Amino acid sequence: MGLAIGVDVGGTKIAGGVVDEAGKIVARTRRETPSTDPAAIVDNIVAVVRDLRQDNDVEGVGVGSAGFVDAARATVLFAPNLAWRDVPVRDRVAAATGLRVVVENDANAAAWGEFRYGAAEDVDDMICVTVGTGIGGGLVLDGSIYRGAHGVGAELGHMRVVPDGHLCGCGNRGCLEQYASGSALVREARALASSRSVFAARLLELSDGDPDAITGPMVTGAARDGDEPSRELLADLGRWLGEGLASFEGRLRPRGPSSPRGCSRCPTATPMPSPGRWSRAPPATATSRPGSCSRISAAGSAKGSRRSRRCSTRRCSSSAEVSPRRATCCSRRRPQPSAAI
Repeated sequence: MGLAIGVDVGGTKIAGGVVDEAGKIVARTRRETPSTDPAAIVDNIVAVVRDLRQDNDVEGVGVGSAGFVDAARATVLFAPNLAWRDVPVRDRVAAATGLRVVVENDANAAAWGEFRYGAAEDVDDMICVTVGTGIGGGLVLDGSIYRGAHGVGAELGHMRVVPDGHLCGCGNRGCLEQYASGSALVREARALASSRSVFAARLLELSDGDPDAITGPMVTGAARDGDEPSRELLADLGRWLGEGLASFEGRLRPRGPSSPRGCSRCPTATPMPSPGRWSRAPPATATSRPGSCSRISAAGSAKGSRRSRRCSTRRCSSSAEVSPRRATCCSRRRPQPSAAI
C-alpha cells in the first residue's frame, strides 16, 4: 500500500504525518514555524519530510499552506500570517527531497479531507472553515474544490465584516479574521491586560505581569479554570465566528457542514458566560433555514496530514474525474467514489 507525507504549515507550527491510502496516519512529527523567515519555513518543511521518510517508503509529499496558492498548486503567492511572498514552495521542497510535491491552500486541503473522509463524506456541497492563527475557507461545490479565477477563491476569513475595522495582514481592514481567530483572541487578551483592569488579574498572573507574553493557550487554560474574563473573550470570538458561519451558509446554501478547526478544539466542557458589560461581540442573531446543517469535525490537527497527503497522490477535484460520482441534486446522499481522484 502506497504511503505519502502530508505537511500542514500554519502560523505557529508545522505538523507532518505519514498517511496510507485509507487515510490512516502511521507516523507523525511537528516543528515550530519560523513565520518571519521564508527560507527557514521551507527548511523546516524539508526537515519534517526527512524525519518521516527515514522509516517509511513514501511516494510523494502534499504541503497544505496557509495563504494564497496559485492555480498550479506550486507557489505560495501571499500569506498574511507568514513571510511568504511568491515563494516556489513545490520546487524547493521537491529539489531538497527528490519526491513529487503538491502545494495546496490548507483550508482547501482540509475541505477535501472532510469531503473524502470526514464530516462531509455523504454530501456534494460543503463549506470548511479553518480556525487557527487566522481563518481559512474551503468550498466543495458539486463535488469539486472551488478555486476561483486565480486559484485563491474562498478566502472566507478575508470577508469584510467591520468597515474601517482592524487592519488585517492582507492589507484590508475589518476582515473576519481580525475578530474570530486565534490572533484576535490574543490581541484582545493583551489589550485587556495592558489596561491593568481587575478583570485581567488571572491573565497577568499567568504571564508574569507582561501583557505581551499572553498566548492563546493561556487564555483557553484560564477559561477552562473558570476565569470569567477569559471565558468572555472566548465567547466574543465564538459569536463573531458564528456570525461569519451564518453569513457563509446564507449566501452559499451548502448541503454539507461548516467545519471549524484549530481554535475550535477548546474543551467543550468550558461553560460560556452571558454577554458581559465589556463584551465586544456583535449582537446575536437567530436564524432557522430549511435544510441548514452545521457539523463540527472532531479531528485534531493531525488530520491536516491526511488532507495534505491526499493532494500529494491524487489530482484533487479534477472536474472531469469527479463528475461521474456527482449526485443528481444536493439533497441526496452522494455515492462513495469507486476510483482514485
